[in-house]
Amino acid sequence: MRQNDNVRFTSSSLKIPLPPQPSPFNFPFRSLALASQMENTRNSLAQLIDAVKARSDFRKFSPGLSLFWSRSTGSTQFASVTRNGRSDSRLKNVGGVGGLSIGKSSLLCSASLSLIGSDESTREDSLGTHTSPSTSQKGTKKKGFLIPKSPLLCSASLALTRPEESTTQAADTSGRETLQKGHSAGRAYDEERVLISEVLVRNKDGEELERKDLEMEALQALKASRANSALTVREVQEDVHRIIHSGYFSSCMPVAVDTRDGIRLMFQVEPNQEFQGLVCEGANVLPAKFLEDSFRDGYGKVINLRRLDEAISSINGWYMERGLFALVSAVEILSGGILRLQVSEAEVNNISIRFLDRKTGEPTTGKTKPETILRQLTTKKGQVYSMLQGKRDVETVLTMGVMEDVSIIPQPAGDTGKVDMVMNVVERPSGGFSAGGGISSGITSGTLSGLIGSFAYSHRNVFGRNQKLNISLERGQIDSIFRINYTDPWIEGDDKRTSRTIMVQNSRTPGTLVHAQGGNDGSLTIGRVTAGIEFSQPFRPKWSGTAGLIFQHAGVCGDKGDPVIKDCFGSPLTASGQSHDDMLLAKFEIVYTGSGDQGSSMFVVNTEQGLPVLPEWLSFNRVNARARKGVEIGPARVLLSLSGGHVVGNFPPHEAFAIGGTNSVRGYEEGAVGSGRSYAVGSGEISFPLLGPVEGAIFADYGTDLASGPTVLGDPAGARLKPGSGYGYGFGIRVDSPLGPLRLEYAFSDKHAKRFHFGIGHRN
Repeated sequence: MRQNDNVRFTSSSLKIPLPPQPSPFNFPFRSLALASQMENTRNSLAQLIDAVKARSDFRKFSPGLSLFWSRSTGSTQFASVTRNGRSDSRLKNVGGVGGLSIGKSSLLCSASLSLIGSDESTREDSLGTHTSPSTSQKGTKKKGFLIPKSPLLCSASLALTRPEESTTQAADTSGRETLQKGHSAGRAYDEERVLISEVLVRNKDGEELERKDLEMEALQALKASRANSALTVREVQEDVHRIIHSGYFSSCMPVAVDTRDGIRLMFQVEPNQEFQGLVCEGANVLPAKFLEDSFRDGYGKVINLRRLDEAISSINGWYMERGLFALVSAVEILSGGILRLQVSEAEVNNISIRFLDRKTGEPTTGKTKPETILRQLTTKKGQVYSMLQGKRDVETVLTMGVMEDVSIIPQPAGDTGKVDMVMNVVERPSGGFSAGGGISSGITSGTLSGLIGSFAYSHRNVFGRNQKLNISLERGQIDSIFRINYTDPWIEGDDKRTSRTIMVQNSRTPGTLVHAQGGNDGSLTIGRVTAGIEFSQPFRPKWSGTAGLIFQHAGVCGDKGDPVIKDCFGSPLTASGQSHDDMLLAKFEIVYTGSGDQGSSMFVVNTEQGLPVLPEWLSFNRVNARARKGVEIGPARVLLSLSGGHVVGNFPPHEAFAIGGTNSVRGYEEGAVGSGRSYAVGSGEISFPLLGPVEGAIFADYGTDLASGPTVLGDPAGARLKPGSGYGYGFGIRVDSPLGPLRLEYAFSDKHAKRFHFGIGHRN
């Protein structure tokens, strides 16, 4: 076979970034779309062919031959030479690279597609040449492919040249212009084909692949290239892309060889290395086990770039599911099959608070101290920024009660790859006076039964530290409560989010809960003066605890305000036998809350222990528990609740558990079922939507004193012939309001009594 010694090979390359991995934030990890880049590649190849054709002397060809090169819609087409209606093209083998011989002129046609790194591409562009990854291995580090802050780069090259072109380029300028006009008429022959007799897959040296499975992978990837088929340049180029797209090869070059049996098309490929190890840098929050599991199946196998892309996508998906600003920014195959991943995690660089005016939205000076807001945030400087964590921080700041609107804006911190977090806040008015009204459940008879009025002053941001002061007065037909509360929701210097509440209260409540029905004690009132301090702290998600000391001075008064120590049955009204009882209570409470709405779960258990610091102070222990569970069944909601308690020790009768009423057993008056040392109340309710904010409900309640009524001092329930147990059922409506759901219910008791019940808010 004649060698084309006068032909030399050059390469023109274009680097094509593959589509980037989806990024949850706007950082400089972007590349152009693959489709656009492939279009540019085909145009560049076609322009290269046009330039070569323009430099060739076609007049030297045999008159019986005609060569057509064309470019249509940016695609390079293969060439064919015909004589007497049959193909007469010849592709010669020159140093393992296919050559095209036409008449006395020898042209070299070569196309290649390979994966390269951007750092290599930069170096190659500066030198004006392209070196494939298979020929750029030096030392112990092999860069089969590299993904810096953009994904894989794909390089394709095609060159046709003759040696005399380099010296005659300037002289052929006018001839090239003439030839370009001439060959434009041949664009009608865009799809001229060359008959291929044999298709093979070989390594870069033209030898058989050691692994037959890889050879089969390459052959199976081919679509157009088949033995005894006529191909165009574009079809060969597409098959080159398919071999690369299989993921097992880092480069692929088609080579055509003219043999005795016809033209043989060889795809010279370079397989990837076998995966032998993994090095991951920059993944500070990614679990090592998740990383190992993502690559475990590929250990000891040839690296497949498609499966590698899937593993990278799963890592990026892990970050996205948790709202973390992070992704795999670079991948590199080192010598020995070691895979190196570079993960970029956007750490929080700085957190700032910006106050906005309520009316104009412009930045202004806020009343709240910035450190008071910053310590509420779980996002800290140096952490990987999380959108989910930021959302929780917004909700936490809103629950402070001093902000009208809160939003977080993450911004890139220059070119550092970090994030500056700006929190915009709009403050609410700090406080003021208010007045209102309500209903007391302790009074169920009379013209204005249960109506109360209220007047209050509140300041929700004392000293700009979110400390709250409330002074309120509630006054009804008999009820009256004067209360002063001072709350610090987070004690300064404490890292456990401990709150402190100081409370002073003077109240008068009706004694009808225990000492009504069957007697003439309807005018009795219970007077209490209470002072105490409580500390609360969340110790687990949705769990909180409270501990405190409360001093209480309590007694019973008549309708004229005089102290009363015995009821109309001659039973004592105080435990000490004096006009009042003093007690110091140590309080402990544990609370679990679900989402906070009516259908969520809730569990509360509290205990109070009387401390007899002085001999006359009472000593007793009281335990109380409440549980609630809501279940959604289609549009309806089922709510089940259970409560119970027990008292041990010496306690006054008015501290007994009262059963019956709006928040206990509906269908009975307040406390009409009984009052005991122990109790249990169960309730079931089904609510369903009716119209807009209106809901309908059906319910059933049951309560009992567990036969503990006679153990209460003076047996007030037995003296008033209370049953000690009972049930009620009925129906009602709920209407949403700013104060909570307004409840209007009509209930029937097991004693055939019928009653309306009205309440505000959820049942206790």
